[in-house]
Amino acid sequence: MIGERTLAQARELLDLLAAAHLTVATAESCTGGLIAASLTHHAGSSASVLGGAVTYSNPMKHELLGVGMELFDRMGAVSSEVAAAMAEGALARSGADLAVSTTGIAGPGGGSPDKPVGLVWFGVSARGAPTRTRSMVLPGDRATIREAAVREALTMLRQAAVEAFPRR
Repeated sequence: MIGERTLAQARELLDLLAAAHLTVATAESCTGGLIAASLTHHAGSSASVLGGAVTYSNPMKHELLGVGMELFDRMGAVSSEVAAAMAEGALARSGADLAVSTTGIAGPGGGSPDKPVGLVWFGVSARGAPTRTRSMVLPGDRATIREAAVREALTMLRQAAVEAFPRR
């Protein structure tokens, strides 16, 4: 379930995107489509949301988003490099102005000392701007981690929209 705070943040982002005539696509792993769901919860979202891909497995990240299989071997699925490649693939394949990605470990299992439960990597790509990545270790249970990741992804999208398209 997506909380009211997250839905309100998504509404604010949609208003910004619509006013600037910008479009967005999502590439989600650990958030399982919740970013897209928070945006498309709102009527009129189709003016800005082109679509998204939920790519939980590495082969799906490769097939749908073009993430190189060598990245998984070298860096692991939960990495800056994979988050960047996911966002770039979503941007290229969708034709959107902006794209966001998430890859992480929502738990309760699957963590390691190097990559603990709660680690999420985010990627944001905007046409004509360098891709940015960021990681956070989010506390809580699976639902709490996933919702916090959605809020951070929405924040990063807003920031990228304002920075990459300041005159719109």
